Amino acid sequence: MSLTLAFETSCDETSVAVVDSDLKVLSNVVASQIDIHKRFGGVVPEVASRNHLLAIESLTDEALRVAGVSLSQVTRIAATTHPGLVGAVMVGRVFAESIATARNLPFVEVNHIIGHIASCVLSNLELKPPFIALVVSGGHTSIYRVQDYKKIKLVASTMDDACGEAFDKVAKVLGLSYPGGPEVSKMASQFKGDTSLVFMPNVNYKKTSNFSYSGLKTAVLNCVNRKRQIGKELNIPEICFAFQREAIGQIIAKCEMVKEKLPIAISGGVAANRYLREQFPDAFFPEPELCGDNAAMIGAAAILFSDAKII
Repeated sequence: MSLTLAFETSCDETSVAVVDSDLKVLSNVVASQIDIHKRFGGVVPEVASRNHLLAIESLTDEALRVAGVSLSQVTRIAATTHPGLVGAVMVGRVFAESIATARNLPFVEVNHIIGHIASCVLSNLELKPPFIALVVSGGHTSIYRVQDYKKIKLVASTMDDACGEAFDKVAKVLGLSYPGGPEVSKMASQFKGDTSLVFMPNVNYKKTSNFSYSGLKTAVLNCVNRKRQIGKELNIPEICFAFQREAIGQIIAKCEMVKEKLPIAISGGVAANRYLREQFPDAFFPEPELCGDNAAMIGAAAILFSDAKII
């Protein structure tokens, strides 16, 4: 049985994992930088890179210890090489390639998006191509057709903001803490009014299969500004509910436009959103701990999709 030592440093989580050839996750350790970036209200790339440097060696030791294996037992090294914050990606890539070179092991470059797609397979081993994959996170909102383990076709993508990015920006407008997505979702769940009367204006996103969240984000900002100008108290749970319903509603509409008689797999940070999961009861989702950036999905992608290309 082969063992893959995988690294993920594309944004603000440093993660190292050991995954075996049967897709069993032996370890998946993550060092979050949320508390570091919270004071800035978002991820600062240079700060993220420096903290990856500080954490990656000790996390590698921890991942091997938790997995109960030594570095000499590892047969493959994998790391996220794109897309992501350039400096952050380079930390994980250079560290991983150095190990591969020193140990004379094969090194697998992994596309971060394909990693998210692979996370669905990790949690649902019965999921096989072909299937439709929706990746929805702070940086990505795209739909793909996974034809097989080598061919992945881009079907639709965002024309401006990603869904998770819009959640974070709305949270900032409302004075909620970072990261904003979970906070908006939590506040939305607290709304107890008549949901049929809640309205949030948005652009007509039904004209194209691509996503657009800039209009919805601006609608929230305008709503908040109007209420503040006339001295009206903000009903934050109601605004969050209205925004979330429109944001997820757009995902539902886009998936309806491009749907085929294929299973749908939904991954990325926003895939942890409970409301989204409720709207897609038959979809394949990763376990919540695999929705955010993590190295286990990178290891799985290196095993399943090592030769895959997004076209």
